[in-house]
Amino acid sequence: MPKTNLADPEIEWDETDPEGYRCGLFRPGPSLGAKATGSSVYVIPPGQSICPYHWEAGEEEWLLVLQGSPTLREPDGETLLEPMDLCFFPAGPEGAHKVTNATDTEVRVLMYSELKVPGASVYPDSDKVGVWTGHDGEDRMLRRTPHLEYFDGEPGTDGG
Repeated sequence: MPKTNLADPEIEWDETDPEGYRCGLFRPGPSLGAKATGSSVYVIPPGQSICPYHWEAGEEEWLLVLQGSPTLREPDGETLLEPMDLCFFPAGPEGAHKVTNATDTEVRVLMYSELKVPGASVYPDSDKVGVWTGHDGEDRMLRRTPHLEYFDGEPGTDGG
């Protein structure tokens, strides 16, 4: 059975991440053979967040604090978390969340979720929707407005 150790994972950094969202990442799933679920260890430096405030349209997510004290923003407000705190985010607006390191020491968290493709994430603060198709070059980040009708632009309809 394949295994990995989370005590000292090989963290990857994406130099294109903007200030405020510069986090390290380790995803063990592919090397372990995971297909339907995924986990990520995030290293969050002081002043950084994992990603913008969002919710998943069709996936549940979990958060386990491994080290440090991140701030969790949810629909009801913000909560300071401690090591070994475990949080659950249901699919839909009630599961909206953002994880930020507002301390002066490094934070490490483990995120765990289903991997559903296609999928969609909604970003309320910036009025965007991310659509994840599972096909190279076909994923999209879109504004939620204007809202189009189903037959908009279709030939042979009043919308086209």
